[in-house]
Amino acid sequence: MRALLAPLALAACFGADPTPGVALELAQYRARSISDVRYDVHFDIPAEKDSAVTGAVDIAFTLGQVRRPLVLDFRAPADHVYEVRLDGERIEPQFVEDHIVIRPRLLETGAHIVSLRFRSTDAALNRNADYLYALFVPDRASTAFPVFEQPDLKARFALTLTVPAAWKAVSNGPLVARDSSDADRHVLRFAESEPISTYLMTFAAGVLKEETAERNGRRFTMYHRETDSLRVRRNSAAIFDLHAAALAWLEEYTGIAYPFSKFDFFAVPSFQFGGMEHPGAVWYRAGSLFLDESAGRSQELGRASLIAHETAHMWFGDLVTMEWFNDVWMKEVFANFMAAKIVGPSFPDVDQGLRFFQAHHAAAYGVDRTQGANPIRQPLENLREAGSLYGAIIYQKAPIVMQQLETMVGDSTFRDGLRLYLDRHRFANAAWPDLVSILDSLSPKDVTAWSRVWVEEPGRPTFTAWADSGVLSITQSDTWPERDLRWPQRIGYALITDNAVVMLRGDYSGRNVRLPLPPGISNPRILLGGADGVSYGRFSLDSASRMTLLDRVHSLPQALHRAVAWQTLQEELIAGVLEPEALLTATLAGVESERDELVASQVLGLLRFTYWSYLDDSTRLRLAPAVERKLWSKLERVPTPGRKGALFSTLVSTTLTPEGIARLERIWRTRTPPDGLPLSEQQFTGLAEALALRGLPNAEQMLDEEATRISNADRKARFAFVRPALSADSARRDAFFATLADVKNRRQENWVLDAVGYLNHPLRADASLHLLRPSLDLVQEIQQTGDIFFPLRWMNAVLDGHRSPEAAATVRRFLDEHPDYPPRLRGKTLQAADLLLRR
Repeated sequence: MRALLAPLALAACFGADPTPGVALELAQYRARSISDVRYDVHFDIPAEKDSAVTGAVDIAFTLGQVRRPLVLDFRAPADHVYEVRLDGERIEPQFVEDHIVIRPRLLETGAHIVSLRFRSTDAALNRNADYLYALFVPDRASTAFPVFEQPDLKARFALTLTVPAAWKAVSNGPLVARDSSDADRHVLRFAESEPISTYLMTFAAGVLKEETAERNGRRFTMYHRETDSLRVRRNSAAIFDLHAAALAWLEEYTGIAYPFSKFDFFAVPSFQFGGMEHPGAVWYRAGSLFLDESAGRSQELGRASLIAHETAHMWFGDLVTMEWFNDVWMKEVFANFMAAKIVGPSFPDVDQGLRFFQAHHAAAYGVDRTQGANPIRQPLENLREAGSLYGAIIYQKAPIVMQQLETMVGDSTFRDGLRLYLDRHRFANAAWPDLVSILDSLSPKDVTAWSRVWVEEPGRPTFTAWADSGVLSITQSDTWPERDLRWPQRIGYALITDNAVVMLRGDYSGRNVRLPLPPGISNPRILLGGADGVSYGRFSLDSASRMTLLDRVHSLPQALHRAVAWQTLQEELIAGVLEPEALLTATLAGVESERDELVASQVLGLLRFTYWSYLDDSTRLRLAPAVERKLWSKLERVPTPGRKGALFSTLVSTTLTPEGIARLERIWRTRTPPDGLPLSEQQFTGLAEALALRGLPNAEQMLDEEATRISNADRKARFAFVRPALSADSARRDAFFATLADVKNRRQENWVLDAVGYLNHPLRADASLHLLRPSLDLVQEIQQTGDIFFPLRWMNAVLDGHRSPEAAATVRRFLDEHPDYPPRLRGKTLQAADLLLRR
């Protein structure tokens, strides 16, 4: 189809030219002047993924004032627009970067319809050989069709898809008609959605399978592409049960019935997020739903939390949406916070306080300890930068902060405030101050003052404690001394003596606090801060307590205390006051003695972290035989597949001795895993990739054979993509890396991250040092072309395997040479490089 219009020169009659992206000022003006938006959009999707997706859209709206041009957002070249009509009359708009602009003289107050025919870009359509799925968060709907791209112009979407006859499709609304009069191309029409923001509109189409179930009178449909029918059957009932349980809990907690017409979801192969909360059509990463037989409790809890998180979004984010993406954290914090509450009844045997601590504190500390730390709520001048707001601070720190807010105002007041907030703003938008105002009205506490510290400032406090003369003295200091901030919170210390562990709690609102010691506790051996699993900060240890805790951590009676102790020791390692070999030795003792599955998983993670991130090469090789012996010995003795699976995964990660490598190779070659440990196709593929990294002389033949063993087409395509990164030939690896400069080769982001991680694995770090600078040079482009988590995950994949002074110098030089680097990207770089720069 020929393009109607070429780009036009700027004309004075249009007024100021809108900037690229969606500026806050433009969004605010449109929110005041535009209402009652409806989209009727049609996409024509060819079978061939390299052929263009074309479409047409009618945008109906009411215009309340006409002081400026009407600005539509479309992030595509001007020649992708074939025709524009206003109220049926063909017009010639102006095209500027990211926008279609209609003259004010063509407009008047009242109802209008703008009709456009267009060609989509593939930026957000995630096209594959025989399926695609749209992913528009935070500002990418405008890469697929013309829209008003801002969260507070909610609209109803009616969708029609023309697709190959063999394809199925799913969208926000129910499928209401399928026209099969053309034998090759079918037309699918979906019911109009409820009012939602543009980033929540979605669809998927392709060769899809369906599983359906009914729970509590509601019908669920799961779409997927998994070819292992046993894997699907083994997981399906739990998947549907968890959705039903989450919905029932949320309806009771909020007092609002599920607000959307249906609940379908798609298990997407290699999905770039864990999940995405489109109402009526949730996307999940397939591997997070379809667990292996050897999945442990942590993975089962992870799946339940993910499902609860996305389900909570139906209320927090979808029913009530932030006005602007500076408050994107609000939808994420309540999804994670509610998820922690929801999963409890489904796992009555699990210590939920322990689970909450493990799920949130370590990841939050991983950002807040860095020089790139950011506050929970951040200013945002242009929607184009919204993707840089995401990270562990809004996903992990914010739920900790919300738990503290609930404790401060009381759980019933907190729930009443949320109910009022949801009811007052249903199918509309709200900002954080709206909720703060509600809670301030219901509680005698000063929520506004509390928010200024916890929500609007970055970083964490450092606590130092000592016991003397029957008193526990605690001092709080700011990690950034030039600011001298204080974080009000309720803190908990475990006082550990030779024969007892006693908890002491107190409210902390100033610089120092003095708490009377309990009777009989005069000289505790260890003061373990944050032992309640809620307190937040760096709880430093004196040297005597540090060494005592290394010896005593295994004997602490409560699993939560052991988990906090391990995290505290990791913080001591990162702070440079604990020797890595001493911590590794302690983790090996923990592998042997730990009886709680969740804490055992944490210990294994800390072992891997210390092994690869802090041991030098010679020490690692010296300790490798002891590490492998301990892991194999424990694997043979633990009773459950979940415990065995976690140990085997750690062995695959850490094995370096010739004997250990040969043992793993025999398992791969004969397909005979250890007794009691079922391994899936994906796990055997991961084993083959790990062995190839070890430089086996027959690695290429082994990878050839593995390629023939993979039965699933999506997994086979992923393996083919990452394979060059596993090559022993550095020239082949470099040639592969060079292909990533082309955005088309970065579309499958999870595949890219796997491959980049292999290129920069600690075993290949020296050989890949020359790739660090070009990797950093790509980050700005990756931010513009990739999805929201991709820039930071790219930098983590690049930097995590490096520990040399040369690598650190490369990062410092890059930042020094870019003094005007975008501040949020500089922060992300400092977050990703923190351990490297510390070492």
